[in-house]
Amino acid sequence: MSLLKVAAAQIETPLGELDTNRRKHLDVIDDARAAGVQVLLFPELSLAGHSGGREAPRLALTPDHATLRELSRASGDMLTVVGGVEEAPGALFFNSAFGLSGGKVVFVYRKINLATYGRLEDGKFFGAGKDVRLHPMGSSWQACVMICADLWNPALVHVAAMSGASLLLAPISSAREAVGEAFDNSEGWAVNARFHAMTYGFPLVLANRVGREGDLSFWGGSRILDPTGRMLAQAGDKEALITAEIDYESVRQARFLLPTVRDGAAALLARAFARLAGECAS
Repeated sequence: MSLLKVAAAQIETPLGELDTNRRKHLDVIDDARAAGVQVLLFPELSLAGHSGGREAPRLALTPDHATLRELSRASGDMLTVVGGVEEAPGALFFNSAFGLSGGKVVFVYRKINLATYGRLEDGKFFGAGKDVRLHPMGSSWQACVMICADLWNPALVHVAAMSGASLLLAPISSAREAVGEAFDNSEGWAVNARFHAMTYGFPLVLANRVGREGDLSFWGGSRILDPTGRMLAQAGDKEALITAEIDYESVRQARFLLPTVRDGAAALLARAFARLAGECAS
């Protein structure tokens, strides 16, 4: 499976309207399957809304929830990644991405870098994920999900690349006003996404939401980049489904020309982080 058709679903996600968002997801899934998409990515918290953490007990889903089962059945063999509030055993809540395919939840990724600054409140409502995980697809591709602020922690992306990720899926929920007037969120994400794709030589699918939630305005700009950082597809500021075809051969060539993963200094970094962890604990 050298060639892979990927898509980003740029949608508006009304806060707290699980059923409305479920029906919109089903419509987009149908459109994506009709277009021959193999991997479909929705924005962060796409089923709950940007501020869904405030209503976590009402909006939380477990992996066996009927909504996730329905979306997974609708996906068929396509891998669909949706965002929502996850309830784990012990009534613990996480900002999670659910990987759906063939009627099952095939993986759950919990956001690690909880953004709690500016207008962002993840740390008030969610627990932090503990692991960077890969999802193998065939003999070549290994997908890794990084949720929004995870991509602003370069060490997490480095771990993903060193672990063998060959496709980075980035669901985000980015508003113009989220960080502050001095920070251009849309331009910041353009730099961030291109940097990671080009530096590590993996295609990157970024799905943002659009519309408004309270006094936050979401700018869209979803995009698909090749492993040199070149733009393959980009959305504007309206709802859209963008698609592109990526080729594993381009990953091989990009990593041959710029061997960041080969030269990733894992042993050195392990020693440095172990020392830092010890200093923080003392």
